[in-house]
Amino acid sequence: MADTTAPSTTATPTTPTTAPGRRKAVSLTRTPTWAWALPPVLVLALGFLYPLALVVRQSFTPESLEDGGASLTPYTEVFASTVFREALTTTVWLAVGATVGCLVLGFVLALVIAFVPFPGGKAVARFIDVFLSFPSFLITLALLFIYGSVGMANGAWTGVTGAAEGPFHFLTTPWGVLLAEITYFTPFVMRPLLAAFSQLDTAQLEVASSLGAGPVRIVRQVILPEALPALAAGGSLVLVLCLNEFGIVLFTGAKGVTTLPMLVYSKAILESDYPAACVVAVVNIALSVGLYSLYRVVSRRAGA
Repeated sequence: MADTTAPSTTATPTTPTTAPGRRKAVSLTRTPTWAWALPPVLVLALGFLYPLALVVRQSFTPESLEDGGASLTPYTEVFASTVFREALTTTVWLAVGATVGCLVLGFVLALVIAFVPFPGGKAVARFIDVFLSFPSFLITLALLFIYGSVGMANGAWTGVTGAAEGPFHFLTTPWGVLLAEITYFTPFVMRPLLAAFSQLDTAQLEVASSLGAGPVRIVRQVILPEALPALAAGGSLVLVLCLNEFGIVLFTGAKGVTTLPMLVYSKAILESDYPAACVVAVVNIALSVGLYSLYRVVSRRAGA
């Protein structure tokens, strides 16, 4: 009788195959965590922290000390100067005024774009994103073409009246700087507002309208509470940017308007007083970082 028993098979060890991608992932996990953090830390240290440390060090090194020792003399001299106090006051009130103007104008324009249907509304909303990429001096240059001493507005006035010069000379005053900053920074408030309005449930607006609420009441009780986090984010960003704005003040030609960035430029480039310039720069940095930290604390407590 034939043997029908199946031949026995013995299990032979097999070598597991690992895909190249898998092998690469395993090798990556074996890399120490600090090794991945080292490149960005080095870039940050060389590109930002080291120059900042040099600025702070120079602010404590008066030119009168030949040995390069540290002293508080540059700070006492700068803080005692009238020019610094006026520059600080001008910087703060321009930044606050521009921020308030951007919040009001940006909120109104965002309301119109988001809730008032009109032809080209989507194109205007897209243009806001493009506007954010424009340099500040370009907007100021456009205002100079319109309201400058030899701009279109003055040219039209002199052409009609025959006068020697036009009436528009406000661009070289603090109000001209304020107008330029509001014009340039308003889209920075509108962008987060439009994003917040796009997520607003329109059913709430319809219910409020059906209950007899007017447009002003709907804006005040329904839309505004939802927009507060976006207003806080946009307003804080505009405030910090206005504190450090240099190009707008320079291109308006407002010689009587001296802000902290303009004072840094004047001390470093025109007067070659590098310790004083570094002192003003340190004050400007401290003011900006302090305001940003305050915004983070307030927004965290408000849950924004």
